[in-house]
Amino acid sequence: MFARHLQRHMDTLLRHFPCVAVNGVRQCGKTTLLGALPGDWQRFDMESAADRQQVLADPELFLRLHPRGVVIDEAQLAPPLFPALRVAIDRARVQKGRFVLSGSSSPELAKNVAETLAGRIGLAELAPLSLTEAYRLPAAPLYELLARRAPPADIAASAAPRLDLRQVLEHWFQGGYPEPWISNDAEFRRLWHRNYLDTYLMRDIGALFPNLNRDRYRQLIQLLSHLSGSILNNAEIARSLGVSEPTVRDWIAIAHGTYLWRHLPAWDRSPHKQLVRHPKGWLRDSGLLHRLLQIPDADTLATHPQAGRSWEAYVAELLLRGFAGAGIHVAPFHFRTRGGAEVDLILDGEFGPLPVEIKLGTRVTPRSLRALDEFVADHDCPLGLVINNDEKSRRLGERLVSIPAAAL
Repeated sequence: MFARHLQRHMDTLLRHFPCVAVNGVRQCGKTTLLGALPGDWQRFDMESAADRQQVLADPELFLRLHPRGVVIDEAQLAPPLFPALRVAIDRARVQKGRFVLSGSSSPELAKNVAETLAGRIGLAELAPLSLTEAYRLPAAPLYELLARRAPPADIAASAAPRLDLRQVLEHWFQGGYPEPWISNDAEFRRLWHRNYLDTYLMRDIGALFPNLNRDRYRQLIQLLSHLSGSILNNAEIARSLGVSEPTVRDWIAIAHGTYLWRHLPAWDRSPHKQLVRHPKGWLRDSGLLHRLLQIPDADTLATHPQAGRSWEAYVAELLLRGFAGAGIHVAPFHFRTRGGAEVDLILDGEFGPLPVEIKLGTRVTPRSLRALDEFVADHDCPLGLVINNDEKSRRLGERLVSIPAAAL
């Protein structure tokens, strides 16, 4: 029911690779995306006992009988398939667009892809609905302009808001999981998020990590909701949970690898020597975060003590979803010095580092942009971005541009 901006990039990957894998958190819309693939495809779900039996009884024979047009859903649950898939691909290497894999838990899928399908597979990540996808708008041109290092004047001109502030605040509060967006029932949306977390813990985590203490892990997720958008101190988290620091690191890696949590390393490629090295992180979906924090509605959210940190994470995820939907790879970092200078987000891609400052308000002061301005100068960045809730984009300096969140 929602057109996904990743579709165009998926079509491109299928033209260039024999196999394509699309990863993403459970219930983000992967099955719907794959159902929109052009041509005839047979889908086999590895959570179905009958499909598993058909595929895994003899994987090589299965792939000989189904040499193309095959979608394997939740492929991380079928490790024996990957060696047979490599053989099938190499049997007709020049043929493109033959197989599609999907997975909702990246650790196992990434491991099997890296070990058996390197060089044979194109990778894509699908996130929950972006702001424009939720309101059924086409993708913004901003991301391709940024990737091309377009002049700041062109960036500012491309960033006209297409939504009003109330729509932005609703998406921020609700998050991007498609199913709650289909229903206008507030009670259903609340219950959906609560049961989603239970399903995540019982099915995904239970299947992948059967020895994990799920009660303590659930406590970790609840604790992370209060730390979302903050610098993490694993030692303090370990003391709070009564577990070891290595256990906390492992559990946070699980949350990141299953797309629930975004691990944000510190930027370390800087002439500045006094850098904070601790990682930062946030829950990837703002709606799930707000349910864990028991925030009842968008109006309450706007004045909540954690509104600023939630907004920062929300906008950062919108940017990452926009780049991913355009097929542009970027790596996210945060920047902070021991003296207190901070840039909320550094996006590093082929175009170089792009520093981003994120504000919930509508106006910015020169003093609040000092760290951003210094980062741009120190790293010779062609552009620094400010994302806020202004009514229009503005030039804030020779290489600084502010863009309304409603234009993302």
